[in-house]
Amino acid sequence: MIVRNLPEAKASNRRIVSPDGNWESTRLLLKDDGMGFSFHITTIYTGADFQMHYQNHLEAVYCISGRGEVETLDDEKKHPIEPGTIYILDKHDKHVLRAFEEMTMACVFNPPLHGKEVHNAEGAYELGADPIDV
Repeated sequence: MIVRNLPEAKASNRRIVSPDGNWESTRLLLKDDGMGFSFHITTIYTGADFQMHYQNHLEAVYCISGRGEVETLDDEKKHPIEPGTIYILDKHDKHVLRAFEEMTMACVFNPPLHGKEVHNAEGAYELGADPIDV
């Protein structure tokens, strides 16, 4: 059994802050845990407006708190995000995420992240990132 505590993980090297200042992510479950997916609690800061395109991963995102929207760029549809909303990037959807107020999100990635990933120039995570030393 794996048991982790969010406040303790936030105070460790499991907390990753984006270089662009749009988000921070506490990675509670990673590839080295052997579950086949990773699980993160991510904060999207108020005013964030950035494009992502997870070419190497599928992701499900559940909004715990805050408000914003996600726009799929292929069809330019905007979907409101509020507590209780889940969006699933099941087709490697190119999208824009906007935070009208700070959002706390629970995120699941498949394949799992190693731990230190941040977005590359296309808004994706690379598959070969270094693991976090815990």
